[in-house]
Amino acid sequence: MNNIILTGFMGCGKTSVGKRLASLLDIAFLDTDELIEKEEGKSISDIFASDGEKAFRNMETECIRRLLRQKKEPAVISVGGGLAVREENRRLLRELGTVVYLKVSPDTVYRRLKNDEKRPLLQGENPRGRIEDLMNARKECYEQGAEVVILADDKTFEEIMNEILSYCRRSEK
Repeated sequence: MNNIILTGFMGCGKTSVGKRLASLLDIAFLDTDELIEKEEGKSISDIFASDGEKAFRNMETECIRRLLRQKKEPAVISVGGGLAVREENRRLLRELGTVVYLKVSPDTVYRRLKNDEKRPLLQGENPRGRIEDLMNARKECYEQGAEVVILADDKTFEEIMNEILSYCRRSEK
């Protein structure tokens, strides 16, 4: 079994689905944001504030490179919402495993994240508009980088996991 990599916009369910899927498969769950926070000794918000977005995006690329070099047992890997914007990252993710894009609407993201103060890109005026703008800017990157796109708006975690597993079984044949 390959790694299963979950991509998509913040709030699409990468972590929630990823943890459940990893548990179901009895494999490790990794989150690139958590790996970066541990490596840097500070939160993503603090990294954005002190080092800037470009530095954080460089950390994401290096995190994926490290995962490729480690060649551990298969895992479910959740990647940050902006990681797939870089073409290099999309290429690295495809080398790392099966890339699954969890696609949701701006309304779903807003409903899930409207009270989340830990998301640096959603702070300030008109977060709903910011979500839509960012999603539109990233949509093509997510789609280009993914092997499979799952429409996740109104699905349960179990339904999403079943779609992922069904795709992985078909692609292994």
